[in-house]
Amino acid sequence: MIKSIAKIGNSHGIIFDTALLQLAHLKPGDQVNVEVHPGGTITMTPLDPVPAPAEFSAKVEDLMQRYAQTMKRLA
Repeated sequence: MIKSIAKIGNSHGIIFDTALLQLAHLKPGDQVNVEVHPGGTITMTPLDPVPAPAEFSAKVEDLMQRYAQTMKRLA
């Protein structure tokens, strides 16, 4: 996919259309690590977001409920 660098305010950037974001499993607000390699290659790697404590607790509780029988057998 070929993209052009655009002027965005006082900066420059590349616009990611919806299809590109979907292919990369990204959404607005996601953080990425940007690295520049010898020769000018640029890579962007999505960072795994750290869930809020309440979100983490809700996910653990959901997991425990869905797999309650399995957890009892393992105990």
